Amino acid sequence: MEVPPKEAAVAHYRRQIGASETRVWENVLDWEHLPWLHRHAFTDLEPLSASRSGWRVKVHGGTGGPRLEIELEADRDAGAYVARTIDGPGTGTEIWTHVRAVDETATDIEVAFYVPGVPESARDAVGHGFTQLYARLWDEDEAMMKRRQEVLDAGRLRARPDPGPPFPLGPAAELRRRAPVEIEVDGVPLRIVALGDTLLAHSAVCPHLGGPLEEDLEDGCVRCPWHGYAFDPATGAGRGRHGLTLPFAQRIDIDPTTGEAQLARPRLPSTA
Repeated sequence: MEVPPKEAAVAHYRRQIGASETRVWENVLDWEHLPWLHRHAFTDLEPLSASRSGWRVKVHGGTGGPRLEIELEADRDAGAYVARTIDGPGTGTEIWTHVRAVDETATDIEVAFYVPGVPESARDAVGHGFTQLYARLWDEDEAMMKRRQEVLDAGRLRARPDPGPPFPLGPAAELRRRAPVEIEVDGVPLRIVALGDTLLAHSAVCPHLGGPLEEDLEDGCVRCPWHGYAFDPATGAGRGRHGLTLPFAQRIDIDPTTGEAQLARPRLPSTA
């Protein structure tokens, strides 16, 4: 990859990201999050190709925006990648990003924006628009990467409630009134939701990359805001083509006499 001269760029953007270089490269190659985490900038994405060195997609540039074809080419050995507009408004635009690890929790990035055909009188305005957009995109990406690292460090993608007696949840009527409610059982974050008259408890961590399953139910499903993966909270079954399931769906029992609710935790099979 041949980097254009710095002076040809309409603007530069530099910052330190509070995430490891591993998380940054993982994010760079993750095209799936674009229309979900960055839905203000990308909609109706159609993947064309993807590999360990980049991807190509067709996408609308924001709600009602123009249709674009974008490709990303990465060279991890060189610590750089470029996003190119292949078709649509701004064809020929190249956005180069250099990545440099600071330590295990921080990464420096430097971005240069090359936009063809911009008159000198408009360079500052065009450059400002790009830097403002990228500041927001990186804010969103950084929050996702930091949350993912916290989930990995805590082992929450592997965590299960310990087998044992039911876990008391209090009056069912109060749970229904407050739902959705987030709780933690044996270090595992769960979310209690009301689906009609039924109370359900599901994992609050997406099994894909650890995203937060904290949004309101949509068509009876809980959906991850990072990549749009959806799950049935009653069974844990995934909706769509991703093939993932929630690691467990917990039953909530209600005492018909007292109205008290309890989480029916899994039990180990008897060895007697």
